[in-house]
Amino acid sequence: MEHGAAHGPDPTLIKDLLVFLIAAGVLVPAMRLLKMPTIIAFMLAGIALGPFALGHFAQDYPFLEYFSITEPEAAMPFAELGVLFLLFLLGVEFSFARLWALRRVVLGAGSVQTILSAVAIAATGVLLGLDLATAMILGLALALSSTAIVMQVLVEERRAALPAGRASFGVLLFQDMMVAPILIFVGFVTLKSGANLGGVLLDAFIRGLIAVAVIWFVGNFLLDRVFRLAAASGGRDFLMALTLLTVVGAGAITYSAGLSVALGAFLAGLLVGETEFKHQTEVDLEPFKGLLLGLFFMTVGMGLNLPAIASQIGWIFAALAGLIVVKVGIAYLACRLFAGRHPVSIEAALLLAPAGEFAFVVLTAAQAGRAITPDLAAFVSAVAGLSMLLTPLLGQLGRRLALRRTEAPDANGMELKEPAEFESHVILAGYGRVGQAVAHVLRSEGVMLVALDRDPAKVHQARLDGLSAYVGDAARPEILELTGIGKADQFIVTVDDAVRAETMVRCARSLHAEMLILARAHDGEHAGRLEEAGAAHVVPEAVESGLQMAGMALEAFGYDTETVRDRLALVRDEEYRRA
Repeated sequence: MEHGAAHGPDPTLIKDLLVFLIAAGVLVPAMRLLKMPTIIAFMLAGIALGPFALGHFAQDYPFLEYFSITEPEAAMPFAELGVLFLLFLLGVEFSFARLWALRRVVLGAGSVQTILSAVAIAATGVLLGLDLATAMILGLALALSSTAIVMQVLVEERRAALPAGRASFGVLLFQDMMVAPILIFVGFVTLKSGANLGGVLLDAFIRGLIAVAVIWFVGNFLLDRVFRLAAASGGRDFLMALTLLTVVGAGAITYSAGLSVALGAFLAGLLVGETEFKHQTEVDLEPFKGLLLGLFFMTVGMGLNLPAIASQIGWIFAALAGLIVVKVGIAYLACRLFAGRHPVSIEAALLLAPAGEFAFVVLTAAQAGRAITPDLAAFVSAVAGLSMLLTPLLGQLGRRLALRRTEAPDANGMELKEPAEFESHVILAGYGRVGQAVAHVLRSEGVMLVALDRDPAKVHQARLDGLSAYVGDAARPEILELTGIGKADQFIVTVDDAVRAETMVRCARSLHAEMLILARAHDGEHAGRLEEAGAAHVVPEAVESGLQMAGMALEAFGYDTETVRDRLALVRDEEYRRA
């Protein structure tokens, strides 16, 4: 009996798992009923159930042990998987074209925000009496933001695809690339040897390039073939295993090169997003991502040392306020220069102002190398953790401040500024039944739309629906220029006239070479002509009609809805590749 118990599951881990599931399935939904953001709900649950709240009192009241997390460190590997899944799925939704379009934000806004924030925080530390090396470590630790929390806030609020979401993501992507140099610098300071920092950084840069090259090679030449083999051999079970291998494997490759594991997961997502298995992986990973991210947010809450915070509450709040003010100002400047106008910059700046989970990694490494004292590490950790807890609230504040600077709508819901002043918007050519369906979906996600149609009745309906809509022919360049096509993100053609559709696509492409163009086609032949004209993605009506009928037939045979959706997604990708 004792022998079996010794080799059985750890009772403490089972109890901690039950506590987490109760929190995720009961406590967090109860807090959500109070209109509390999911992230804050998970973090508060982590604080309450962690070692510094109920866990602390369990020493005097043993029954509380059954309502608290005993070993938070055991959950960290699973929590980090949640972050990997989030970045992987963001990569799946992205594309190399969209990533290249963000290069100005990544390199410009990202570098300005990261470098200036680190310098400002380090300078403040020196003024407060810290030595230069310690101050620089703290500056680098607090300069970065939380990719997991910021992106989850944007995904929850359906704002990840909007300008502020793209600006935030661009800065976060640069920060992830800075992980290796920062850790190398911290290690260099802790060693205090005669090592050549420039040589170490060059070595890290070369290893990083090799890691990215390996991921790119595997993704472009092997990934699609291996996915096809798994699908042919065993269906969803093998595909799920292969997806997990792709996420974790890419993270391991970048980690071995000294880069962020999150960066590896994002690159893997980009590559999977180029295959026909894109939709399948999204469906399979979504439930795991939500639960594991919840566990990650709980571990952040569990790491807040409440007694230590209470003993220095005044200084901690002062440092927290100073951190937010400094980083908001610098992030606003960076985004204003490289990412967009005031509303975009202020919303992104407030999202990026708090510290991130990387601060704990830097502080742990610095403390292990005796570069900072335990008391200072505990103080900075408290500031970083509390700032992360504020991220959703600061995001809401940024959104409200951005909306306050946006011109008020008129009686029809129209914005008073001219379409030519818009940026990062979508131009919709045609407002018939297809155009109305497209507009309904995009409007529900908060996308800025400008509709064009030659039929005044359809334009009137678009205005009643709350769109900026105008009578005009989208095949004429002067009309498109008035809609601000030079700053538009997308141009969507929904008209059923084949010749006019091709003319519209050619006209739009001539005015904006890098814009994403989507078009409606009658059949495969028409789709080919639209792609030659400049459309990036074409939807053949014949294919979609056939898929819809096939889906109905499968459901009539007893297939469940999820299986039908997955099968259709795979066939759809194959048909579009043929078209």
